[in-house]
Amino acid sequence: MLKLLDSLGRSCCSSAKSGFKIQPSCISRIWFGPMPKDSNWIKPGRLHYIENDVEKQVDIIKTIDGVVVVLYNKAREKLIFVRQFRGAVYQGIHSAGSPDMSKGEADLEQFPPEVGVTLELCGGAVDKDKSLAEIAKEEVLEECGYEVPTESLQHVYDYRSGIGTSSSAMSLFYCEVCDAQKVSAGGGIGEEKIQVLEMSLEESRQLVQTGATTNGGPSCLLGLLWFFLHKAPKVSA
Repeated sequence: MLKLLDSLGRSCCSSAKSGFKIQPSCISRIWFGPMPKDSNWIKPGRLHYIENDVEKQVDIIKTIDGVVVVLYNKAREKLIFVRQFRGAVYQGIHSAGSPDMSKGEADLEQFPPEVGVTLELCGGAVDKDKSLAEIAKEEVLEECGYEVPTESLQHVYDYRSGIGTSSSAMSLFYCEVCDAQKVSAGGGIGEEKIQVLEMSLEESRQLVQTGATTNGGPSCLLGLLWFFLHKAPKVSA
């Protein structure tokens, strides 16, 4: 995994291509604690139901729905990704093999922050009273720095993520961009620390080859598979 992250770090950044610079994140301490009851993002609960006269229950989590965008610079044949630290991924790796949630201070020598850095498609939460296309447009600008019209966002399909626990609704979009639409470095807003990363089609294909390993979520793989099936330039035999 660390080799994968290191190789991604050496890949071409779109921000550097356009003269913009994004300061890398530097995480100096990680620790675990209980989830507050007033969380704005996650609401845990238990659902009860009767099936074939047998009462059953399942623990569930209410999460916010999201949008995801396959972003493709057609002129240079580059797919655009984002990298960021994800605490849930870090916790999953840190507590692997244990049924319990990690607690206390994390040993950064044994578990460096880089293991929690993901490779993802541009996307974000549906937390505004706007259309899905408008939210996707904002995420493209905020995370990747491209100003695109909503008309250029092709709605691909809707699906659900984490159906065993959260089942949040996800909407996948596809958008083609050019260098002229690059108006900022991107990198997120507020306290977000997001790195914009460009990958060639060949590098991107390796992410979905049999036996590949990635630190991203299924939305990234799903979007890439759709892209290579429907949009990628055909490779001559």
